[in-house]
Amino acid sequence: MQPLEQEKENADREQLEQLLEEGRQKPTVPSSMSPSDSAENSSTTAKLVFCFVGLQASYLTWGVMQEKIMTTQYSPTPLVEDGYFPSATFCVFSNRFLAIIVAAAICMKIHGTLQTAAPLWYYSPCALSNTLSSWGQYAALKFVSFPLQVLFKSAKVIPVMMMGKVLNRATFPAIEYAEAVIITVGVAIFGLSKTHSGGSEDGKTTEFFGLLCLTLYICSDAFTSQWQDRIYKAYPKQIDQFQMMYGVNCSAIIITMLALVFSGELMAVTEFLSYHPQALWYNIITAITSATGQLFIFYTIKQFGPVVFTIIMTTRQVPCWTGL
Repeated sequence: MQPLEQEKENADREQLEQLLEEGRQKPTVPSSMSPSDSAENSSTTAKLVFCFVGLQASYLTWGVMQEKIMTTQYSPTPLVEDGYFPSATFCVFSNRFLAIIVAAAICMKIHGTLQTAAPLWYYSPCALSNTLSSWGQYAALKFVSFPLQVLFKSAKVIPVMMMGKVLNRATFPAIEYAEAVIITVGVAIFGLSKTHSGGSEDGKTTEFFGLLCLTLYICSDAFTSQWQDRIYKAYPKQIDQFQMMYGVNCSAIIITMLALVFSGELMAVTEFLSYHPQALWYNIITAITSATGQLFIFYTIKQFGPVVFTIIMTTRQVPCWTGL
């Protein structure tokens, strides 16, 4: 073999060995998914699980405390003769009061200011609807059974999708409507199967006002999440979940304070809590879980949108039924 041919053969062998070595070191990934896509999918799944667990833990605890506040009968007081907690509005106010403190502290820590890109009045529509939603939820407990309230909550997905079409001109494929109907019907059937067959007729009947409260809750809640989504889309990079929480609660606390003062309920609540301090602890626990829950709400809506958030909250009704 000539020296020139031998050198060429050696060069070809070295090149082949180099290519084989590179092939062994290069990670094998499916042709349809790059490493960045795989990492992004894993991150999205982790975020969704985080939101789900946080929302479930916060609002299951909140729901238990909410029922204790509104359905526990204490001894009568001079201003509250029936012994029941006298104001659903105060419950909403206390929740918003702690939430605004938490949101303000986080905003100052992260951004160094309480100013947001959106003017405060822009938060007012969803603050009002959120206040009405919370009030309707508390008030309904006085007039309807807890099973019926849970059943009503399982129907939230469809109103949220319809509100999205009206407010944000959102479009949903037919499969998503089908999924919403299946989830709603599935939770409702599960709930009905858990309803106790025994009990008095009074426990099975509901007051018309209670149904109105639940309807107000469903419609207001659907509007709230869609309006928040609208703000996020109007200011996609300027507003985070903490600024959203601060802006919404600024307006909400003004609304609830005015309602307490002009309705005269503030005096009744002050007297009631002085007689029954245990009710104050229920309010404090409710406020804490509401504040943490709001952090998860705004984060979930920002990351996944109002429909995914509503589906998570709808599935929350299943654990509620297991305790009935």
